[in-house]
Amino acid sequence: MPVPESGARPVRVLHVITRMILGGAQENTLFTVIGQQRTPGFQVTLLTGVGDGKEGDLHDRARAAGVDLVVMPSLIRPIRPGVDARALWELYRFIRRGRYDVVHTHSSKAGILGRMAARMARVPVVVHTLHSLVFHEYQKAWQNRVYIGLKRLCAPMTDVLISVNDRTAQGALAAGVGRPEQHVTIFSGMDLDPFLSVGGRLSPDQAKALVGIPPGVPVMGKIARLFPLKGHEQFFDAAARVAAARPDAWFLLVGDGELRESLQARARELGIAGRTVFAGLVPPDDVARHIQAMDVVVHTSLREGIARVIPQALAVGKPVVAFNLDGAPEVVRDGQSGYLVPALDADGLAARVVELFGDPARRDAMGRAGREFVAAHFGVDLMVERINQVYYRLLGPRAPRPARVAEAAGG
Repeated sequence: MPVPESGARPVRVLHVITRMILGGAQENTLFTVIGQQRTPGFQVTLLTGVGDGKEGDLHDRARAAGVDLVVMPSLIRPIRPGVDARALWELYRFIRRGRYDVVHTHSSKAGILGRMAARMARVPVVVHTLHSLVFHEYQKAWQNRVYIGLKRLCAPMTDVLISVNDRTAQGALAAGVGRPEQHVTIFSGMDLDPFLSVGGRLSPDQAKALVGIPPGVPVMGKIARLFPLKGHEQFFDAAARVAAARPDAWFLLVGDGELRESLQARARELGIAGRTVFAGLVPPDDVARHIQAMDVVVHTSLREGIARVIPQALAVGKPVVAFNLDGAPEVVRDGQSGYLVPALDADGLAARVVELFGDPARRDAMGRAGREFVAAHFGVDLMVERINQVYYRLLGPRAPRPARVAEAAGG
């Protein structure tokens, strides 16, 4: 990795995101910022808008890690032309004052306004990460047309589009967003140690006891915000079938959101409320122990890049049963570390869960295969290094120069 020559001006990097809630894209961004601020020659700032507070946030975690965090109240998720115009102006002024060399945007609203402001301020390098595609088949056609139009508009303002999986890049290209040479795939990095090591600290039965589940019973679990398109309807459709085949099965949901009351009502309607645990929002440090309480982790989201829970579950050693869409097939190797079923196929989902409940040896073998794959591909350091290499290539002569080369050039 390049080391700056003595006295060289640091490369100033600004990351812009709409909100720093407890979510996969936000954790990805935070880990990138933390990793880059430890990189010699980089000076990094994270600018975020505000959320509504219902989903928690990562602000304290960022500040505890020494991140230069700036909150811009005008940068909000809902589309409000007057407020958005003010946010664009404030972003432009902030970027201009900061004399940034790289502006790296995340999420749709920040991606649009941030890239426009960066180009207005004549920033040399502009990068955008596609954490998922905001246009998809489960959305109204007119909304997709609007989103695709905006993405196409912003693509020429962007030097590189980073996707967290190949399928996201392919979907963007199919919609006419960017050119092939603009797209790069870099898997999301995460701190894997708590997940790889949780088995040495806590047995599955001990983890179950901590959330009020009896020892020895099979548990089907899901981690996601309780919001539309996260697949909770399909989760409960499958849970009904699993409960019929395995009356001893329990169900564990981690996450909170606007659907909580309706999902609790659904559990009562199915007669499984007494065996369904709604754990709510849990601190990031507690996610690993909740996964340890699950025997099979299911992922039913209908729109995702690569849900962080998939590699996290595999790192714990749990098989994953997921819908065969978005980035899931790039992480879950069908038949080796879990199973892939067609989207919306609750029957297929339930059948695979029941199969794994009845085969502990198969679960263990899949868990080992998953741990090996994730350890090799999803580390934070690898992600940060690959993103940095994108910057170095784009910066050219502006990139930090290795000290030994600088000395040779001067001597």
